[in-house]
Amino acid sequence: MKWHSKRITKLAKEDFEKTWIETKELLPKGTKRKEPPPGKVRPGTPHVLFDTAQKLRKAYLNLGFEEVVNPLFIEDKEVKRQFGPEAVAVLDRCYYLGGLPRPDVGLSDEKVKAIEKLGARVDKESLQDVLHRYKKGEFGGEDLGYNIAEALDVDDSLSVKILEEVFPEFRILKPEASRVTLRSHMTSGWFLTIKDVIKKKPMPIKLFSVDRCFRREQREDETHLRSHHSASCIFVAEDANIEDGKAVAKGLLRPFGFEDFTFRPDEKRSKYYAPDTQTEVYAKHKKIGWVEIATFGMYSPVSLSRYGIEYPVMNLGLGVERLAMILHGFDDIREMIYSQFYADIKTSDREIASMIKLEKSPESKEGREIAKMIVNLGEKYANERSPCEFLVYSGKLFESKVSVKLTEREENKRFLGPAAFNEIFVHEGNIYGLPPEKSPDIRANGVDCSIRYLDAIASLAAHNIEKSVISGETESVTRAQIARSLSDINLTLDKVTLRYITSNNKLIDIRGPIFITVEATITQD
Repeated sequence: MKWHSKRITKLAKEDFEKTWIETKELLPKGTKRKEPPPGKVRPGTPHVLFDTAQKLRKAYLNLGFEEVVNPLFIEDKEVKRQFGPEAVAVLDRCYYLGGLPRPDVGLSDEKVKAIEKLGARVDKESLQDVLHRYKKGEFGGEDLGYNIAEALDVDDSLSVKILEEVFPEFRILKPEASRVTLRSHMTSGWFLTIKDVIKKKPMPIKLFSVDRCFRREQREDETHLRSHHSASCIFVAEDANIEDGKAVAKGLLRPFGFEDFTFRPDEKRSKYYAPDTQTEVYAKHKKIGWVEIATFGMYSPVSLSRYGIEYPVMNLGLGVERLAMILHGFDDIREMIYSQFYADIKTSDREIASMIKLEKSPESKEGREIAKMIVNLGEKYANERSPCEFLVYSGKLFESKVSVKLTEREENKRFLGPAAFNEIFVHEGNIYGLPPEKSPDIRANGVDCSIRYLDAIASLAAHNIEKSVISGETESVTRAQIARSLSDINLTLDKVTLRYITSNNKLIDIRGPIFITVEATITQD
């Protein structure tokens, strides 16, 4: 007997275990999957960006580098110290942090009258003290309404109304920029880090950071976003040189499948690198070929001297997004990073199959036994000629006596319709109900959902019998005649997967005559 026991017999377990069973990925035939213990679920899917970042972190750690968090907020004077004459161009690409100024709010007699008109009694000295403390930055704007409410002894809703109607100074505020920028290059943070670290750590110093940077791009497109992740490192030693950059590049990239390397002078020549040291790293991947993947160089002694750094420093960096795009074959960075907005939905046959579920199932042990017996008798007597009936079950169900029969009242008909034993397969995004031994190509290349029409309808009939017993009814009849849609055979498909199938012009073809009737007589105790 072909019976999808995992979908039927385990549905009565705890709700958490149900969620696991119903959402788990279907595996190829013959593959056994180890079920997680109760309370555990299958791990989710990481984002390709952070999966790549994690592998880069591991590669750096395996090379003996120590991870640090570099400053993210950089004053523009630091950018000028590091980049020299180039700083103007760099700062043009930086975001300056801004904020709303804190106004000096006076408390005139007109404002006091306006507040009292709204229903509050004003303690002028107490309210003025709150406004002064806010101006001096003793508390944040999120606490202003609360402190005004306390000073006036009113509820928060009235204090908000007072701010809105009596103090227009807060409504007309415009943000003002500070001298602080968001880090546009990891180098901006490295100079600050190295300046302090060389006083605390012995040579050589090997540090890395995989973190976010920000660029004020005019627009976002296939190759540019306003934020990106840099996987950057520094090597500080008395004898640090370009050869160290080559060694680090090879050690960092080999775990990703890159085998051969070549190094070329970088024509961009950033001012924070010493002349003729800025180098592009090209690497060959056995599946991808040659790609430009990283840059390294020796920090300029002039820039280092401005921070009191006397040792040579090799810096290497690469874009995490670029590496992820190369490894995973993306042409549009937006599609990779923001797949929920840009990427087309791509649902595999196995994913579609995992979304096909029984709509209704029995919950009790007896109900599940009834479903199995319906299947057993259906298989045994499928070709009998009607009229006929067969006893499925006679016994207790929820303290009531139940007699269940498989019946066919019309004369000279096959007991079960020819589609009763059809099986659900998914192939190339289509859902099919296939007769046994038919459509060998779909069976060989598609995904078997391990559900037959008879199995699903037996589950529905057992569920209906349970429901009738609980409702105090004396009978229950389940008829399945012609299958035209999944719901006709007690199957359901989530809306997202259904939308994918219809939007991609795929089929759900499960048509066929079933002619299954299950009748139950109930004697309530």
